[in-house]
This record gives sequence, structure tokens and C-alpha cells, in this order.
Amino acid sequence: MVRVAIVHDYFTQHGGAEKVAGELYNLVPHADMFATVALDEYVPGCIPKQKIQTSWMQNLPWIADLYRLYFPLYPLGVQSLDLSQYDLVISSSSGYGKGVRTRSDALHVCYCHTPMRWIWRYNDYVSRERLAASKRVLLPMALKGLKAWDIDAARQPDQYVANSKVVAQRIRECYGREAVVIPPPIDASRFVLRSHQEDYYLVLARLVSYKRIDLAISACNLLGKKLVVIGSGPEADKLRALAGPTVTMLGHVSDAEATRFAGECRALLFTGEEDFGMAPLELAAAGRPTIAYRAGGALETIIDGSTGIFFDKQDVASVAEAISRFETMSWNPQTLRAQALRFDTSQFRRKFYDLLAALGYPMNIDTLGSPRRPEPVRRPRPEEARLINA
Repeated sequence: MVRVAIVHDYFTQHGGAEKVAGELYNLVPHADMFATVALDEYVPGCIPKQKIQTSWMQNLPWIADLYRLYFPLYPLGVQSLDLSQYDLVISSSSGYGKGVRTRSDALHVCYCHTPMRWIWRYNDYVSRERLAASKRVLLPMALKGLKAWDIDAARQPDQYVANSKVVAQRIRECYGREAVVIPPPIDASRFVLRSHQEDYYLVLARLVSYKRIDLAISACNLLGKKLVVIGSGPEADKLRALAGPTVTMLGHVSDAEATRFAGECRALLFTGEEDFGMAPLELAAAGRPTIAYRAGGALETIIDGSTGIFFDKQDVASVAEAISRFETMSWNPQTLRAQALRFDTSQFRRKFYDLLAALGYPMNIDTLGSPRRPEPVRRPRPEEARLINA
């Protein structure tokens, strides 16, 4: 039996990366789970909290509130995790997990959500963050060392998996590595097609600046359209102050509540440039379309005119025009759900199992995991691994 470890950067927020980490655990439920930090409320329900092994960073003062400010310490935290007993390591990383130290004869597969956004897309990141002048001066100096670490850490995985074609291209540009594309899992079984529809638009996202939720709120303010915003994050107070009388800010809600709002809305407003973006497909599983910015992962998941529409500029006027155009169109819920099913959890499992088998770790799909090392085993060379196509 192969010993398997799954490493996630940190469980400090609700987001798509955490959903993927949960599904990776479902793939190999006998695996041991590691993270630099794990706050109980952000750990997916499918992962037993007692199974997560954290780094020394878990005990830092006020870690629940200050985890962002501790960013220079995460490289040390992730490299302190002891994975010397493991034959197969699967990391889930948008930052640090890929830098974990493994045995020389272990196989390390990295599911990369994106290269570190705050160092590789620094100008975009800083332009929308409310940073004091002193931080704008000091941050580049701090990030210079982090970028050097990231480049070195990027050499650790034997095989990269990207969540989208756009992220695979970023991995190529930033790290000079090739990646297999396996889209994140969409749990279509959570959603049903509802005949009842309410008169509101929906935002379903973490409240962070790059998602440009301010555009959705401002457009609905301008048009007098009802908008429900589900999600939490550092931009919550700013967005709450921007919201007009037709906008309802709900914060974090249960999966059951989110599913109900998804099934009864008019459409999802998807105003940021996402690495992939699971929400449009979750809405499609509920038979609801998306109004999206024409960029990033949305181009790989939304079929223009069939499962949603696009706008081309990230400004209020463009979002408002797209909403008005959307209301002249009709949509087929069955077509929407069929698109979501192409990205269903079952597809994610099949592709990931196929990849692991091609890398020398076939699994018993009927029992969800239980990888057994074939006899004999030869680890693929990097140039061979790059040719594997899921």
C-alpha cells in the first residue's frame, strides 16, 4: 500500500481551492492531510478535522485575524511539514504548497490553482488593494525574496496539474513547466432545476478586490435591480457601504442556502477575471445563466448565448449594458445543466485517477483510492510526465 499525503496551502477562507482540497481528500480518503494553518470553520466538511496536521504557524498569535500579514513565514511553515514517510504527495496550491519537501523517490503532483497572484500579477493586485503609502514602499522589497523562493519551490513538483488552460499558460510563463489541465470538480448533484424564479441577480464569491464585486453592486444600483451578494472577505465593509437599497449583503451562508439562492435567481454576475471560476458552472447546474467578464477561465466554461453572455470592459456601464441585454434573451435550463455535467465531480475523479495511473500509481476507483504500487515501478522522467494528457 502506498502512503499518500495531501497538502493544502492553508484553510483560512471559503473558496474554490478549499473545495478542490476536499475532493482530493475524497479521492484518497486514507491519505493524511497537511496544511500550514487550518481554521476549523474553513475546513471542508468531508475532511475530519482531527486528520489535518498543521505547521508551527497554527500557534502564532491571532492567526485567525492576521494570517495574511504572516505571509513571509509561509515558506518556512510549509517546508517544516515532515513528509518523509510518504510515497505520493498531492499538493493543492495557489501559493506555498508546491514548495513542500518530499523524499527524493516520492512522486509529487501539484494541483496549481494559479501561480502566486500577488507576486506574478503584482500591479493588478496592488492597484485594487487599499494599501497605505508605507506598505506600497515596503511590500515590493518583501515580495522580491518571496518571488525568488517561489521560483525555486516551483521546481519541487514532478507533475503540474492546472485548473484551466489560462493557468496552464501562466505556469508555463512563470515557471517554465508544462501542466495537464483538469478542471475543478463541480458537485452538480447539489443542484436541481427549479421552475420558480425570483427577481434578483446573484453574486457568489469571496469578497476580495480582484473579483470586482463593486462593479456588480454599482451596476445594480444604477439600474435599480435587486442583487443578493453571498460571501465573506476583507472587502465586506467597503462593499456594504457601496450597496444601495436594492442590494442585500448576506455574508457567508450554508451550502443549502447558497443552493436555494442559486436555483431561484435570474442570473449570476461574474465581474472579475478568474483563474477558473466554479460559480458559473454551479449556477448552470441549477439551470441559471451567467453574465461574465470576457477573460480568464470564464472563456472555458461559459458558452456565449447558450449558458451566459459576456461583457468586454470592467466598468459599470458595460455591466449595466450586459444586464439590460440579458433581459431580452431566453435560456434553456437543460442546456445549462448539460454544460455543468461536463465538469461534474465524476469527471474530475476519472481524470485524476487516469493521471495518477499514468504516473505509476493506479487506484481502485470502486473503493475511492487505495493506490497500490505496480511491480515494477519506474518513476516517469519530467519530460515524460509533461507528455501526459488528461
